[in-house]
Order: sequence, then structure tokens, then C-alpha cells
Amino acid sequence: MTAAVHYFGIRHHGPGSARALMAALDALVPSHVLIEGPADCSDLLPLLADPGMVPPVALLAYAEDAPESASFWPFADYSPEYQAVLWAVRNRAEMALIDLPVSWRVPPKDTGEVVEAEAAPEAGIEAAPENPLLHDPIGALAAVAGYDDGESWWRDVIEENPEPGPVFAAVADAMHAVRAETAPPEPFEAAREAHMRLEIARIRKDATGPVAVVCGAWHVPALQEKHALKDDRALLKGAPKRKIAATWAPWTSPRLATGSGYGAGVTAPEWCGHLWTAPPDTVAIRWLGRIIELLREDGHIVSTASLIEAQRLGHTLAALRDRPAPGFEELRDATVACLCHGQWTQWHSIAARLLIGDTVGEIPETVPRAPLLEDLARQQKKARLKPEALDKDISLDLRTDSGLFRSTLLHRLTILGVRWGEQTDPGRSRGTFRERWRLRWEPEYAVGLVENIVHGPTIEQAARGKTIAALRDTRALNALAQLTRDAMTAQLPDAVTVGIARLSDRAGVTDNCGELLTTLPPLADLVRYGEARATDTASMEDLLRRIAVQGALALPYAVRSLDEAAARMMTDAVRQADGAIRLAELGVDDLTVWEDALEALLTDAQASRLVAGAAAQLLFAADRLEPEEASDLLGRMLSPGVEVADAAAFFEGFFEGSCERLLYDADLRGALDTWLISLDDDTFTAYLPLFRRVFSALDKTQRGRLLDELFERRRAQASGFVLTETADADWARHLGIVAGILDGEAQHG
Repeated sequence: MTAAVHYFGIRHHGPGSARALMAALDALVPSHVLIEGPADCSDLLPLLADPGMVPPVALLAYAEDAPESASFWPFADYSPEYQAVLWAVRNRAEMALIDLPVSWRVPPKDTGEVVEAEAAPEAGIEAAPENPLLHDPIGALAAVAGYDDGESWWRDVIEENPEPGPVFAAVADAMHAVRAETAPPEPFEAAREAHMRLEIARIRKDATGPVAVVCGAWHVPALQEKHALKDDRALLKGAPKRKIAATWAPWTSPRLATGSGYGAGVTAPEWCGHLWTAPPDTVAIRWLGRIIELLREDGHIVSTASLIEAQRLGHTLAALRDRPAPGFEELRDATVACLCHGQWTQWHSIAARLLIGDTVGEIPETVPRAPLLEDLARQQKKARLKPEALDKDISLDLRTDSGLFRSTLLHRLTILGVRWGEQTDPGRSRGTFRERWRLRWEPEYAVGLVENIVHGPTIEQAARGKTIAALRDTRALNALAQLTRDAMTAQLPDAVTVGIARLSDRAGVTDNCGELLTTLPPLADLVRYGEARATDTASMEDLLRRIAVQGALALPYAVRSLDEAAARMMTDAVRQADGAIRLAELGVDDLTVWEDALEALLTDAQASRLVAGAAAQLLFAADRLEPEEASDLLGRMLSPGVEVADAAAFFEGFFEGSCERLLYDADLRGALDTWLISLDDDTFTAYLPLFRRVFSALDKTQRGRLLDELFERRRAQASGFVLTETADADWARHLGIVAGILDGEAQHG
């Protein structure tokens, strides 16, 4: 006699579904429990019952020759599928996954085909279909019933119902009605349901008792329908065959949320976990207790009386909304009203921690780890670096094999988004072949590392694959240069080659001067410090020289008619480019081309005065401008015939970051004194914030020295001041101006 099949349509990660399913299985006591999931991973199910397995965890599967095809099937402790596995292990029932094998989710070899969205919904790449019935049928039913989310609807309809069996039948009827209003399934979806029907038919023949099928409620009507076996087999004709690798990997509660892009996610993972663990009659008060705990952690004062009022209001809102018990929406509204004094800002400050959480799953040592985690463990052992949850400072000498190996590992992990280490002195240590890092391992790093298996099965391959993919998707020159520099520091020569080729191609077609200039600093780092990692920098030197010349030729035309924001951006770009060109120690001819471009800005009436001031400062610092030329230029640019706004912009560009020159150059001080004294009171007050900002670079000692230089009459006379009676009055006014700028009080006039 063929065994009876019972279908339990659930919502993935629904705590109400899980509780009702456990009651239904206890009543049915099936001999087989069949679960929606990749059929070729059934042998991994018993590992979920290992005491060391702490959800959330995810089933990870991919083709061995195509790790980029990786798919994930997450499980939380409140997931019905997870609880079904635990029930089967406890009751010694046979269990199996019955969905399409993983090989169906892998693109064919040697093609650039992208996995269909339906092929790996759990991987978080599914694009929501336009039809809401297809995207979230449970949510659609919940919306019709007046609920904000499917979890609350399932809790009200299923968890509170004393007879879960009939409720599952009612859900099946509802799904029949919903599917009747939608188009036939797409080919891939049809193949999934055909495979599940065939697996159910095969297993029920040998079953000695009832067969329980646990699947998404959407599939129940299709699995209950009568289909000829030959028709289902025809849908699966030509099934792909690939060697598959699969294991369990840790997961996190944020990755279970719909906000992370996970197609089958839930709105509030922590609320779902609370519904699963809290006794039904204490759900509201325990949840409010957690809210109070978070508010008090943030320094808010919350009284017990307010807690009582919030609980009462939550139940009142549930009654007004015709719900059997308060959901997180009612308790949210009650919290804002009673505990946050009507301020949504306080609620938003705790909402993510409360609803999403930061729970990280654990995988026991007996479970084979994902390839990237295995590779990390090997490299940690080789590097003699133990992952610890405490801050640990290390210093690495790149001239030693061990120091270079450790540095390379940390840089590759950074590329993969696993920030186990943070450099504490980036930029300063490269030239001395030394790096300093602060290490701190966080549990969620393991999850982030596992997700990178789509780029390769080892840390080196994954870092190379991710960098090359980013290089191919990036068009901005400065971003390409940064990626290339990261590839160099991570010892990824293939990615460096791709980066140089992309930079060369993009540099040949761009005419954006700002983009060219901001590309120079990372390239200069590559050229100047590449020897610390035994990198061939010859091709990068040629590229740097080419881009520097392109930027220099474009500069005089790029700084004309700029608004304030654009002028500031160009000023920063010019300063960074100048530093990069001098750091790279280019030839005399290339340096001359650059300095000629800067000098051209000084006589161009259309050039931004802010950029021109910065160019003058750079030329003065490089001794291209003699002191007398600099003071004469400053005198002309700050003369009464120049608009105050233009003069102020040139002043800012010339002195920002270099006003200490005033300590030693009497001619510069004289030119600046003359201009400041010529300003009327209103103009001086309007530009006082600018003056203070520029001079804020001076420390207390430097300010004192500058005041001494300015206030000594003999120095004033040496600079050409004639101390007549009128001049004495002007000089008193001058002292007030300087004191107002340096001491923070406006005393102009």
C-alpha cells in the first residue's frame, strides 16, 4: 500500500509556522520528512542536530570547478525546515531534501551566463518580481487581512490556533486561490516542482508510514496536483551534471533580513526569534523589557510605570486592530508613545539592534569548513596569528619573509571585506619597509569570508577574482589606480596587470583633468614603494609619467570659471598631484612640464584665484619662485585693484597649510599687512572666519613668535614703515587686526 503524503506549506523563517509544524509532526509521526532544498545535499542534514551547531547557519553549495556559482540556504532556529530536521533526528525518521540538485543552479561551463534569480534565491541576489503574489504570497494574504508583514499574520492565524492540521489545509486552499490568479510558472520553477513531485513519488513507494512534505506554501498546490511521471521527467531532460561541494557555514541575523537583499528574508529576525523562544503569554512584556534595556544602555531614563503603560497600550492597539495579541508594530507604536515621549528619533536609535540584531552562528569543529575558512586557518597557522577578540598591535618588517607573508594575508583579507587588521600608520610606514597593524577578530568575519567564495576557493584566488571583477566594472581613473595599488600591496600580480591595462585604456580616452590628477597619488605610491614588495614598477612609471603630462597640459583650461565647490576640489587635486609627482621623482623634463602648467595659472585672469594661490604656494615651496617674486606676486594679487573675493581666494590658496612662512619672510608679512589694513570693517568681519581657519594651522608657540615679529617696532621700521603720529594710529589698528585673527577676537577698526 502506498504511504499517505501530508503537505505542510510553511513560510521560510516563520516562527509561527515552525511551532505549528512541530505540533503537526507530533500528531502525525511520519516515517519520512521531506524538505524543500537541494536534493544532492541531503547527507548534510543530520549535522544540523550536532550540539555544537548554533543557528543561524547556511547550507553552502557550489560546483567544484566553478566556486563563483555558490548558493546559500540559511537556517535560523525558528526556521520550520530546521525544526523539521531536529524533529526527524529525535524521532529517528528518514529525511531528505527534494528540490533540484545544486548543479541546476550552476551556469554552463565556459560561458558568461548569469545564474537566474530563481536559481539561487537564498543567495540574496533575487530581484523582486513585479507581481507581489509571486514575490511574497504570504505577505499578500497578510496585507489583505490588514497586517504589515507575513510573520504577524502567520502568528495570529497559525500559532494561536489549537488545531494546526486544518490550518495547513486552509493555507493550501488559499495558495490554490492565489496561484489561480497568476501565470504558469517559469521553466526553472516548473522544473523545481517537477523534481519535487518525482522525489515524493519515489520515496513514498518504500515508506513504511506517513510521509511529511515541508515546503514553501506557494508550492503546495503544484505538488498536490496530478502530473504524469513522464511529463515531469520530460521537464528534467538533459539535467546538468557537475561535481558539487557542499558544507555548512556560519550566518548572521542581519543577513536573514529582507533589508539585506535576501529574497526569502524576514522583516525583523530578532522579533521572529523572540516569538520562537518566549512563552506565548509573556511575548509582549519580555519584548518591552528588551526595549527598556536598549534605551537605558543609550542613557535614556525609563520608568517601570511607563513600561506598564506601554504594555497596556500595546494590548489596546491590538484590540483596536482586531488582532489576537500585540505584534511588533503595536509594541513599536506603544514604545514611541510611552517610552520615547513621542520621539521617533529615540526609537530609530535602537530599532536596528532590537529588530535586526547581530547574532552570529557557529559551526562545530567536526563539520567540514568552507574552503575559504579552511584556507584562512592554514594561513593563520603559518603566519602564527591567532584570531582573538581583543585588540593586538603588531609591527611587520616587509624585508623578512614572515613580515611580508603576514602583511600580504591582512591586505588580501581587507580586499575581501574582512577587516581583521587595520593599519595604524598607513602611508608613513611603506617607505621604511615597515607596517603597523591593530588586529581584532570578530565572529561575523567568518561569514563575510564565506560569501567571497563566489570569487574563488582560496584567499588568494578570491582576492584576485574580486579585484579583477572590480577593475572591470570601474571606469573612474582614480578608483582604478586605488584598486591597482591594493592589488600590488596584496601581492596579486594578475590583478595588477589587469589594473595597469585598464588604467592605460581609460587614460587614453579621458579629458577630465581632476580625474587625471587624483589618479597620480596611488600610482606614485606604487612606483615609490613598489620595491618593498618586489613588484615590477617599470610599466607603472611609464603610465605615471604619461598621466602626469596629460594632467599638466589640461590643467590651465580646467581651472577656468569654476564655482567655489569645484575650485576647492581642483585645489585639493593639484596639491595631491604635486606631492605625487615629487614623490615619484620623475625626470627633469616631466617636472618642468608640471611646473610650467602651475606657473601658467598665475597670469591667467580666468583661472580660479583659489587654485592659482595654491599653485603659487607649490612653486614657492619648490624654489621655482624666488622670495622676491613671491612677495611681489602676493602684493599684486592682494592689491586694492583686485576684487576682495578674488584676493581672499588667492590668500587662502597661498597660505593654507603654509602660513608658518610668515614667521621668516618679512616681505610676505608686509604684503599681507597692507591688504588686511586696507579692508573696511564689514569686509574684514565677513572674511574673519577664513582668516582664522587659515591661521589655525599655527600652534601656540608659532602664534606667539608671529605676534613678536609683528609687534616689534624696530622690525616694522626695517620693513619700511614710517612711525609718524598717523602711522602710530594705523599701527594700533594693525595690532588689533592681528590680535583679532590670532586670539579669536575681532578688533578691526
